[in-house]
Amino acid sequence: MRAMLLDRPGEPLRLATLPDPSPGPGQVLVRVHACAVCRTDLHVVDGELSEPKLPLVPGHEIVGTVAGVGPGVEHFAPGQRVGIPWLGWTCGVCRFCRSGQENLCDRARFTGYQIDGGYAEYTVADARFVFPLPAAYPDLQAAPLLCAGLIGYRTLRMAGDAALLGLYGFGAAAHILAQVARFEGRRVFAFTRPGDEAARRFALELGAEWAGDSDAAPPEPLDAALIFAPVGALVPAALRAVRKGGVVVCGGIHMSDIPAFPYELLWGERSVRSVANLTRRDAEEFLALAPRVPVQSEVTPYPLVSANVALAALRGGRVQGAVVLTMGT
Repeated sequence: MRAMLLDRPGEPLRLATLPDPSPGPGQVLVRVHACAVCRTDLHVVDGELSEPKLPLVPGHEIVGTVAGVGPGVEHFAPGQRVGIPWLGWTCGVCRFCRSGQENLCDRARFTGYQIDGGYAEYTVADARFVFPLPAAYPDLQAAPLLCAGLIGYRTLRMAGDAALLGLYGFGAAAHILAQVARFEGRRVFAFTRPGDEAARRFALELGAEWAGDSDAAPPEPLDAALIFAPVGALVPAALRAVRKGGVVVCGGIHMSDIPAFPYELLWGERSVRSVANLTRRDAEEFLALAPRVPVQSEVTPYPLVSANVALAALRGGRVQGAVVLTMGT
């Protein structure tokens, strides 16, 4: 099979021909149709997440069809369309796994990080962490649901019943989340990198009431600020923007250092939270919700062999919505 391999962080991916994988006990073999490119992939490739298996096939927003199953797998059949997200394995016995917090399992393994992912024509996955996909979504549009959608959904749930949301960084996650928030009757303000007029227009098209620079004050105090850009300086900016009792939720897996800020910004029972990974319940709930909204994924496709170009486009903020690799030439 063809695959794009990371040999060492900081280096471009290389096209390789690898043996087709085989499913072991409890695993599913999936023929990959599409794999969205996530900012987490950039953190892996750039070395900001420091514990990848090497060499590594990145990618964790995988859409494909079941090509085979290993012993013990009974609920998937060849030809069935499925999705594979970031969380790829948990121990099932630790205090976190037993309390509905499997996303915090200390022994967890992640797709496209410690497990080979979807920048390839085939992949294998633990059947426990593979999900049927809504039929309404073509492959390209389904792929971003599996991380941008899932992490955005978990981030939104951490905001509680906040009626007025500020979304900081209007990329793949925020463009999906804005649609969900509007469906739920919430108001949305969008904060984009300074001067990014295209991102502002995109946010307004998706239902945001206001869109402005990330360092600007919103027209009115926010109930919650959800940060998707990996920029630590946005945390004190968001704290300035939320009302007393409001919450700032950091939705990314990596962020630059948060600068010191006066206690005055946190005072007033404001709080700061982070999101770590996802649970299978998140996936089940969001994949059921998405077609009801219905979420529309805006995607820019690239062929598998252009994975480095796709990563560069994402790194440079030159796309609206999500970037997706296809297995075509």
